[in-house]
Amino acid sequence: MEFFKRENRNYQFAISFFQERLSDKTCHLATGHDVVCVFVNDTLSSSVIDTLHAMGIKQLALRSTGYNHVDLRAAKGKLCVVRVPDYSPYSVAEHTVAMMLTLNRKIHKAYAQIKENNFSIEHLLGFDMHGKTVGIIGSGRIGKQVIAILKGFGMNVIAYDVLPKEVEKAGCAYSSLDALLQKSDIISLHCPLTPDSFHMINAVSLAKMKKGVMIINTARGALIDTKALIASLKTQQVGAAGLDVYEEEGAYFFEDLSDTFLNDDTLARLQTFPNVLITSHQGFFTLEAMESIAKTTLENISLFFSGQPPQNVISE
Repeated sequence: MEFFKRENRNYQFAISFFQERLSDKTCHLATGHDVVCVFVNDTLSSSVIDTLHAMGIKQLALRSTGYNHVDLRAAKGKLCVVRVPDYSPYSVAEHTVAMMLTLNRKIHKAYAQIKENNFSIEHLLGFDMHGKTVGIIGSGRIGKQVIAILKGFGMNVIAYDVLPKEVEKAGCAYSSLDALLQKSDIISLHCPLTPDSFHMINAVSLAKMKKGVMIINTARGALIDTKALIASLKTQQVGAAGLDVYEEEGAYFFEDLSDTFLNDDTLARLQTFPNVLITSHQGFFTLEAMESIAKTTLENISLFFSGQPPQNVISE
């Protein structure tokens, strides 16, 4: 709200803010508006889109880069769907590397220990990142920044992308997906969620990885089959996992549930592993990124209603 209010001084839109997530049950809150602005955990199913269209909503403005939560076929011819394709690749890239360092050097465990006056360094042994092989899956804007940071660490960086030329632009060695899985000490996911990439990290791909591999996911939760990941953590095939996203995060992330309990047994099981670090989809959450999201979102809306060629439109 703070960032949108500040940026809206340049536009003077009448903005209503709602805590509730968009769903079939909350569509009525959009009554009387022209645009609905949503984030990654809002539901944009065909029924929601049909309801919004019937209410007179003209534009769907996403505050995110990803749009896997939008039924684009249902929106076609009904709503103009726009997104924020580039807010700050540095924010997610830096969070990715922070998760790697935290898991490797057991920073989260050391922090908890010292709070209890336990200054032992036993069980906190890490490894030099320098010289290790890291595999980057997806070399778009964020992936490129992760590659640049890790090359600065002196790591051997290899990357896979469905567009090999993107890997060349990132300045690192292209690898087939199978070779990347087999060679990497650390694997980091930076690709979009599509029907082809759904559960790309599964029991089969996990079995191809090095024993003790570290997996980082700051992209989309459903890239990983969480139950298969848990099975590999139990056998120590996976040595550590850093997850800023979770495939069933919609009911939990961005909420304060400290006074209740988790009824998601899979998420609860993940939390029992000392070598699993979970953050609540906060990779994007920097001052610069928030300013950029507000600016691009309101500019997308302004162009649409001023009759100028719309920017950042998503088509089916």
